[in-house]
Amino acid sequence: MKLPEYKAHELFRQYGLPCSAGFVAGSVEELESFDKPLDYPLVLKAQVQTGGRGKAGGVQFASNRAELISKGKQILGMKIKGLTVGKVFVTGKVEIKKEMYLSFTLDRKQKKAVLIFCQEGGVDINEIAEKFPDKIIKLTLEPGPAIEDFLIEYVMDMSGLSTEYRDSFRNVVKRLYSVFVEMDCMLAEINPLVINVSGTLVALDGKIDIDDNALFRHDDIRKFREETEDTDLAGEARKFNFLYIPIKNAGNIGIISNGSGMIMSSMDLIAKRGMEVACALDLGGGATADRIKEALRIVASNPLVDTIFINIFGGITRCDEIAQGVENAIGNIGGARLVIRLEGTNKEKGLAILEGVKGNISMATGLRDGVDILARGTKA
Repeated sequence: MKLPEYKAHELFRQYGLPCSAGFVAGSVEELESFDKPLDYPLVLKAQVQTGGRGKAGGVQFASNRAELISKGKQILGMKIKGLTVGKVFVTGKVEIKKEMYLSFTLDRKQKKAVLIFCQEGGVDINEIAEKFPDKIIKLTLEPGPAIEDFLIEYVMDMSGLSTEYRDSFRNVVKRLYSVFVEMDCMLAEINPLVINVSGTLVALDGKIDIDDNALFRHDDIRKFREETEDTDLAGEARKFNFLYIPIKNAGNIGIISNGSGMIMSSMDLIAKRGMEVACALDLGGGATADRIKEALRIVASNPLVDTIFINIFGGITRCDEIAQGVENAIGNIGGARLVIRLEGTNKEKGLAILEGVKGNISMATGLRDGVDILARGTKA
């Protein structure tokens, strides 16, 4: 689960990370009714799960109440990369002396946390990483509840960060690592981590991605997700223990698969052929025909989707159950075209069932063949 910026700031404050206090508003009326004292100038930040907010006009400054309301009206309801801004985060403006980047992320292959630090940060961090990779310090960590001081010293030495910030930097790294470990994060990021004109480190913006499988340990975050669901289809999918992932507010392809690796492989190949995926749904393991029927219904309910790529490598998930679910759903998916790749347990039984199903169905012999069929746009 990706937390919005204002929720990430709440976690930062909870763990004692230095960051500006603020409040969130979902309407102009909420901005107008906010009656606590405000220390101007303020910054208003659009709360959307995408980058490039500042360049799109989603970050504005206000030096008085009139500007606060005016800028709020500009931001609320605007679209940034196809996403509508429904909330704005208002916080104090920070006079910046230096921007840096700090994060902890999970290396799935090594099953270890990785500390990433760069003395340059902000909106151009991806460009910096691409053009000047030597400026990025990466340190793989052994599993543990805390990060050792000597590792933080090593990062400072390698990056050339001034020793005058040694204590405050150590404090920020340790507290962000605590967030990463204790909140079961896939990513805990501060970008930018700034040094203000007073020489103090401040977490100006943050990203927190929490492992969905660990939400049972975090009731407050789980309840927050249920209360602020950004798509009805994600909530509907969760009723069946599916993971529905909105990808883009564009494209016409929906993916149904069993496992994040399969989904990512499908998306990568589809993107390379110049096509766009609107959404994806992870079945998990052991999907029955009834659950497949529901999965197809959910994905087909996305108004952008007219083609569904079902990519299944069956183990616990049996191919004949997949096929039976397709047959049961075929009359309720609005005529969506299906491209189906089945491999694994009971494959032949599954193929035999699908041979008798009337509908716009194309069978693929493998992942690449399935993407080829999608690109051709014709029935195989």
